[in-house]
Amino acid sequence: MTAPMAGGAPDLLSPRAREIVAAARELLEDGGVEALSMRLLAARLGIRAPSLYKHFPGKQALENALVSDGFVEMADAFEPALAADDQVGALAAAYRAFAREHPHLYRLMTDRPLHREGLVPGVEDRAAAPIVEAMDGDVDRARAAWAFAHGMTILELNGRFPPGADLDAAWAQGLAAFRLWA
Repeated sequence: MTAPMAGGAPDLLSPRAREIVAAARELLEDGGVEALSMRLLAARLGIRAPSLYKHFPGKQALENALVSDGFVEMADAFEPALAADDQVGALAAAYRAFAREHPHLYRLMTDRPLHREGLVPGVEDRAAAPIVEAMDGDVDRARAAWAFAHGMTILELNGRFPPGADLDAAWAQGLAAFRLWA
């Protein structure tokens, strides 16, 4: 029996496919989205690029696996925030920390269309659930909070704020507005 291919079900990855995803993650973390090529990945693994296609039908499937893993990591970071007295603040801190620790993965997850059909089923919803819960179940408010957090985060990652800008104060002002909606 052959190992399942990662087309529409990245949660069924073979052990070798998981190794490929791990090596791809290293490439991504080291050099950004631009460094994530099948040729460079194969070189890192010491194999020929066509061998990768035994495990992934294309680069998009590999990216889907990376994004799925990212959503799991986000969920793992967000879920404990629900135990905090200030859920909104704890979630914002977890979100900002995730993006700062993994800026290239964060960009892969948020800077382009999301190919939901190729993700592990439920991972996006699991990552979003703590935000929705912190917003008292209001999905629209959760989306607005995510948009604020993403905007602040991507502007910070891209160095778009003026030198000396007090980003902690800007975060605090934005989060205060979301707390008022409660």
